[in-house]
Amino acid sequence: MSDSQSTSNSGTSTAWQIIGRLVAAGVVLAITAFFTPGFTINNFWSLAIAAVVLTVLDYLIVKFTGIHASPFGKGFVGFALAAIILYVTQFFVAGYSISWMAAIIGAVIYGIVDYFMPGNQQM
Repeated sequence: MSDSQSTSNSGTSTAWQIIGRLVAAGVVLAITAFFTPGFTINNFWSLAIAAVVLTVLDYLIVKFTGIHASPFGKGFVGFALAAIILYVTQFFVAGYSISWMAAIIGAVIYGIVDYFMPGNQQM
């Protein structure tokens, strides 16, 4: 009986981790867009969809390469991946636009804000 209960709690915990990561990604993305020139998100729905896309792209990169796209987590490779993910997201989300230079600046700001967010946000 305890095995099924721990499995159930583990599934619930994973769902809450994913939801928490999406909310954190949305907050970090909104702050990053606010402080980065050349980076615009038109409305709440664009922000929400962009947070989902960023989270999914980051998850896929971690699963296939083992590298977490965090500017401060993995040095230059993480920084470059964060900038690329910020830039590529505009091709999946309407109302989200960013230039290359803004993606580079945004990766720095995203990393700083993500670093100071409470909790472990990795999946």
